[in-house]
Amino acid sequence: MLVKYWMTKEVITVAPGDSMKRAMDLIKKHQIHQMPVLKDGKLKGMLSDGDLKRASASDATTLDVHELIYLLDKVKVSDIMSKPAITVPIDYTIEEAAELLLKNKISGMPAVSADGNLQGIITQSDLFRALVSLTGLQDRGLHIAILLEDRPGSIMEVANVVRNSGGKMTSILTSYKRCPPGYRRVYFRVYEIDRGVVSQMLDNIGRIAQLLYVVDHRENRRTIYNE
Repeated sequence: MLVKYWMTKEVITVAPGDSMKRAMDLIKKHQIHQMPVLKDGKLKGMLSDGDLKRASASDATTLDVHELIYLLDKVKVSDIMSKPAITVPIDYTIEEAAELLLKNKISGMPAVSADGNLQGIITQSDLFRALVSLTGLQDRGLHIAILLEDRPGSIMEVANVVRNSGGKMTSILTSYKRCPPGYRRVYFRVYEIDRGVVSQMLDNIGRIAQLLYVVDHRENRRTIYNE
């Protein structure tokens, strides 16, 4: 899952010479938290609502309304923007983008092409959308977590139980964290399954693996076995 497929392509931008007031108006109008700063089509920096708050906090309490408006018109985006902008290539994976956001403690960043030109912006909200899609949560099916022996064909055995029960799988994720040697955790997203056969399906899975928990997102029912 690459950044270019999940980034927001319609990007609101400002210029270095724009006033702080114009930047604040744009952020409020479009209900966003950051904007790339462009000059002649080139990325010069990044302006966030945090930059705006920091720039105005020290003076705002001592100014009357007219003085504050004058200040906001006088201060330019170039005076308060963060530079250089932290960017992510559009062919990075969303996991790499998430790591960059975490590492730099930011909520969004410009997505750029190989030549450095702005192509979009990737934010935490975009990553959340990708996560929901990846896990198949929108299908309102079953989330089944198991502890499974790490050997060839073990996942296929469980997948066949699901298929033989009439279910379809949106995703299969695995992890070796918090597992004893020789085992791994496997997380199945199952949908389009008759709830009348779920109990038998889980019994069959339990003969192959250790059930950890099952969440039925349609019925909002959670069963914790050993987690």
